[in-house]
Amino acid sequence: MPRRSAAAAASLERQAPVFSALGDSTRLRLVARLAGSEPQSITHLTEGTGITRQGVTKHLRVLSDAGIVRPARKGRETLWHLERESLEAARRSLERISALWDETLDRLKKYVEE
Repeated sequence: MPRRSAAAAASLERQAPVFSALGDSTRLRLVARLAGSEPQSITHLTEGTGITRQGVTKHLRVLSDAGIVRPARKGRETLWHLERESLEAARRSLERISALWDETLDRLKKYVEE
């Protein structure tokens, strides 16, 4: 495997929990809510979702385990913060994969045209 491909594979391996966590529509909506605002409590994150606080808490734990969000205590409540760098790292991984595909398709095009 070429060095660049190995690096891309290693990067994807590290990002797999992020992609897995974001594969759920409820978790994706929670991330979107946090991305568009300041840190929020479970009460605010639960509003309008039709999901119980316990259900939202379980989804937030998955996101936290993947490094996408982190809890922080403020008085008696827990506020959930988005870890933007985690999402940025996942985006960079996808860009590397996209570049590899572009290179592969270019090579295929040249081969076919010859």
